Amino acid sequence: LYCCCSWLLVFSTGVNCEQLTQPESLTVRPGQPLTIRCQVSYSVSSYYTHWIRQPEGHALEWIGRIYTGDKLMKDSLSSKFSLAVDGSSNTVTLQGQNMQPGDSAVYYCARETQHYKLL
Repeated sequence: LYCCCSWLLVFSTGVNCEQLTQPESLTVRPGQPLTIRCQVSYSVSSYYTHWIRQPEGHALEWIGRIYTGDKLMKDSLSSKFSLAVDGSSNTVTLQGQNMQPGDSAVYYCARETQHYKLL
């Protein structure tokens, strides 16, 4: 089972650039767990970070989103994947369990453009 990771730069109307960094690639044996950490340059308590995957030859599939105060998962993937956030290191983590060859994909983290403020 091969999971390729990628990083994205998110641009906002020419005045701001955020960096999201993941490992270049990971290999996981069938049945084993997957952990991908995405370290970001923005505050994880202010923006949702989304996880998306794309199996080779297939469309993008949204997995879920998280920020310090909230998270939401795609129903059909909520028993396969979980999300965690660490505000002290501005890291968002995707964890998968019982990974199978059908889970092979490029996994992306991406920042939502909307800013959120905890009240």
